[in-house]
Amino acid sequence: MSLLEKVESEIKQALKNKQKERLEALRSVKAALWKAKTEKAADETLSEEEEIQVLQKQLKQRKESADIYEQQNRNELAEAERKEAEVIQEFLPRPMSDEELTEAVREIIDEAGATSMKDMGKVMGIANRRLAGKAEGKAIADKVKSMLSGE
Repeated sequence: MSLLEKVESEIKQALKNKQKERLEALRSVKAALWKAKTEKAADETLSEEEEIQVLQKQLKQRKESADIYEQQNRNELAEAERKEAEVIQEFLPRPMSDEELTEAVREIIDEAGATSMKDMGKVMGIANRRLAGKAEGKAIADKVKSMLSGE
């Protein structure tokens, strides 16, 4: 079952259970997935990696919106964005722990033969592809930077 099919199934369930906020979040996820699919080609399906990228973008947008609303003292809107983020998070793989991320980055650094900050671009290229959906890009970059600089 593709992610789009799972989302459609969850939409039906949310309709039956009259879960308005969940339904809105699921519909926005479905729209984003459809948009990504049609941009690629009408007859092709999205790979799992592409689906995860779409979801991560949606999640990041919700978190940023919630932060902005909070700064403007619009707590009811911030809360709605956070609830949507929680729904989106359900469809993403479990995030890596700090220890798992450290181990994965260590393996990538060894594999790439990186020894200094000059090799950061090479390591980041591999890490972003391999760890997509499992860790945020900023967390990966921070980990790579600290490990290559010897901190």
